[in-house]
Amino acid sequence: MSTFDNTEIAFADKTTKQLEKAKWMFTMIQHPTLTNIGIDLLNFTIRNNFPLVEGIVRDTLFEQFCGGETREVSMKVVNKMHTHHIGSIFDYAIEGKEEEAAFDQTLKETKENITFAKGNPAIPFVVFKPTGFGRLNLYADVQSGKTLSDAEQEEWQKVRNRYEEICKFAYENDVILMVDAEESWAQTAVDDIVNEMMAKYNKEKAIVWNTIQMYRTGRIEYLEEDLKRANEGNYFLGYKFVRGAYMEKERERAAKMGYPSPIQPNKEASDKNYDDAIHFVMEHLDKISAFFGSHNEVSMKLLMDKMKEKGLENNDPRIHFGQLYGMSDNITYMLGHLKYNASKYLPYGPVKDVVPYLTRRAQENTSVAGQTGRELSLLRKEIQRRKN
Repeated sequence: MSTFDNTEIAFADKTTKQLEKAKWMFTMIQHPTLTNIGIDLLNFTIRNNFPLVEGIVRDTLFEQFCGGETREVSMKVVNKMHTHHIGSIFDYAIEGKEEEAAFDQTLKETKENITFAKGNPAIPFVVFKPTGFGRLNLYADVQSGKTLSDAEQEEWQKVRNRYEEICKFAYENDVILMVDAEESWAQTAVDDIVNEMMAKYNKEKAIVWNTIQMYRTGRIEYLEEDLKRANEGNYFLGYKFVRGAYMEKERERAAKMGYPSPIQPNKEASDKNYDDAIHFVMEHLDKISAFFGSHNEVSMKLLMDKMKEKGLENNDPRIHFGQLYGMSDNITYMLGHLKYNASKYLPYGPVKDVVPYLTRRAQENTSVAGQTGRELSLLRKEIQRRKN
C-alpha cells in the first residue's frame, strides 16, 4: 500500500458533488483527441465572447485548478488548506499577453502578493513567470546573442528593471520569491538574471529562488556550476525543482531546427534526473534550500526517506514539497497531515485571462503517463468509501 493512498485525508475539503464533478472532468481529460478538440473550441469561444462559455469554464476547469478570480477571493481556499498544514503559493496565472502594460501589471500584482504574504505562514512563497515580465522571443534573442535594436535594448532593460524591483521588494519584505521556468531557448537568459539577483539578495539566506526543469539534460552539471558560483560569491541558493512542462514542444523544435533535443530520452531518465536532484540537495543543505514540485509519488517518498536518513525534522525549513492545486491531493494532504512543509500552487485571475493556463493544465494531464488514471482511481475510491 502506498503512503499516499488515504483518500479520506486527501479529499477532506471536498464535497461529494465536487468529487463527482472532478471525476467527470478527469474522465474527459483522459482522452487526448477529445481534450485537444475541446481546447480548440474553448479558445475560439472565449476569444469571440460566446455567451455562457465563461460561466461553464468557471464551474469546471477554473473551479478545479484555480483559487478564484482575485487573491482576496482565493483566501477562502488558502485558509481552508492551511487548517491542514498546507501552504498556498499565489500564481497570477495570466499567460500569452505581450504588451508593456501587461508586464507592468504583472509586476504590480506580484508586489501586492509579496505584501499579502509578508508574515503570513499560510503563504510561504510568491512566484512569477518570466514571460509575465517580458516577451519570450526577447529572452530568446538575448540568449542567442542576436544584436538588439535600440528599441529592443530599451525593452530588455525594462525587463531587467522589473526583476531588480521585484527581487529588492521581496528582500525588503523577507518573502521568498520563486521565478518560474520557460522553454530552453529562453531559459539561459532567465537563469543569468536570476543568478545576478541571487548573488545580490541571497547573502543572508535564500530569498530569490530559481526553477530547474529536470527533464532537461545537463541539469546536475548546471547545479554543480551554480554551487561553485555561490561558494565563490558567498551567497545562498534556492531552487524549485520540477520535471518540466514543454516536452513535446522542445522535441519538435529541436527536430525542426536540427539541434540535439535538450530533453531526456524517456520518462525513466527524467525520473532518475529528478531523484538525482534530491540527492544533490540533501548533500548541500548548508548552502541550498529547495522546493520539490512533483506529482510523482515515488520521488516524494524518496525525499521523505532522505530527510529521515539525515535526521531532519519533517518541517525542516530548507525542504518543501508542492503540487498543483486541483491535482494530487492524496500527496499534498498526507504530507500536511504528517506536518511536512507542503504547499499548493494556487493560480488566480479573471476566468477569461487564465484560459491559456487552464488549457495547458488539461494538455499536460493527457501527456503525463498514468497521472489522470491515478486521479480517477482515487476519486472513485473516495466516492465509493462515502457511499459505504
